[in-house]
Amino acid sequence: MSIIRKRISVLCIALATMFPAGAMASAPVAEAPQSVMAPVASKGLYVMVTSEQPMTQMLAMVLATQTVAKGQSVRVLLCDKAGDLALKGSRETRFKPAGKSPQDLLKGLMAKGVKVEVCALYLPNTGKSVADLVDGVTVAQPQAVAEDMAADGIKLFTF
Repeated sequence: MSIIRKRISVLCIALATMFPAGAMASAPVAEAPQSVMAPVASKGLYVMVTSEQPMTQMLAMVLATQTVAKGQSVRVLLCDKAGDLALKGSRETRFKPAGKSPQDLLKGLMAKGVKVEVCALYLPNTGKSVADLVDGVTVAQPQAVAEDMAADGIKLFTF
């Protein structure tokens, strides 16, 4: 017998004496803990965008658009540099292959009834006013935002 086969045989015998065949079969099996919360079917999506990066903003708008196309509700909150998306005449970056900008998709969402808001901090801290916002964009009320984000079946996406 080769030295490797002898070592494997010794190892197998050692393991067999440490763990007899019936020992594991008779050991009690712990049951998996039951979930405390029942799974909640998604009713919609709350999209919060703060990134100043156009590609990240575009991803948020694409996913929101796809969610609306699937028949689910969407609400969009823009804050920090992403609030600039809601400004009239804001700089647009177009993306391939469709040649669209985040602003184009944002306007498309609004046309489909999606509520789009800037956070309550945006206007007073950027020197802008409601008059500077694209028609249809409103200023969010923090209490209402908190309630909507916490509603059953709402998924929160942050970008």
